[in-house]
Amino acid sequence: MKSMLEAILSVGFGYAVLRVTTPILFAALGAVVSERAGAVNIGLEGLMLISAVTGVMFSAWTGSAWVGLLAAVVLSILFALFMGYFHIKLGTDMVLAGIALNVIASGGTVFVLFVASGDRGISSSLASKVLPTINLPLISRIPILGPILSGHNVLTYIALFSVFAVWYFLYKTPLGLRLRAVGESPDAADSVGISVERIRFLALGISGLLAGFGGAHLSMGYVSWFSRDMTAGRGFIGLAASALGGVHPLGTALASLFFGFADALSNYMQSLSIPSEFVQMIPYLATVIALGIFARQQTARRRKGKKHVVEGGS
Repeated sequence: MKSMLEAILSVGFGYAVLRVTTPILFAALGAVVSERAGAVNIGLEGLMLISAVTGVMFSAWTGSAWVGLLAAVVLSILFALFMGYFHIKLGTDMVLAGIALNVIASGGTVFVLFVASGDRGISSSLASKVLPTINLPLISRIPILGPILSGHNVLTYIALFSVFAVWYFLYKTPLGLRLRAVGESPDAADSVGISVERIRFLALGISGLLAGFGGAHLSMGYVSWFSRDMTAGRGFIGLAASALGGVHPLGTALASLFFGFADALSNYMQSLSIPSEFVQMIPYLATVIALGIFARQQTARRRKGKKHVVEGGS
């Protein structure tokens, strides 16, 4: 127990938390943007898988990690818009469209990898590239904090910047105001000339962009290869982080850090004599517990609100 506490309080563990939080944070921010527009993106898991395999293949074919990243992000955006077309234009239920994308991505990425390289389930024959790490000149010299914050993959810093960027977009720009208006009351937004369809397509496109970054980090930053279902539920955990954070970028970032902590803890516990089944369960157990607490708080707030209404009416 003492050794575990020392490990958790170590600089290396803090570094690991930021590292494993990155894909969760990207997915969670994508969920925030789409949900604010009234189109919950259940397909984040599938989008991350698609971008992960795309990044590996294109970086191997071109010899450039940046081309791989660009291809991963573009394809993720296109699939997000494709899913949006079924929901917005054809009237398909958004949840069903997202589930369909997740199922297709789970098997489709393995099939595409096999056709492209002959590899079965893992890209062992592709010499894929890894995105660079960045050492922060001034911050790296700060004791304790420096080693935690410096030396991460470039996508980790993009994820941290995206928290501010999404917050600024949603709450400080006219377009963000329109997006939130569409999510809160699409009929009212439409009555004042706001195109609900265009706004929701935009929101899903941004969500696809962020999910693309998350998937690319998994295969070009977290590791340097693609394997079947390597997202391991991070898209769904991102949805949970968004809900737990009140669909707000800052709250969602904190919730993502919590889930990243649970993920890093499970990675550390694999080195101990603890059953692997229990260790692998930790991130998902943390998700269930957190959502249970969130649901209880929401129920208490609703009851309190109804009580005030009844008292006011009497």
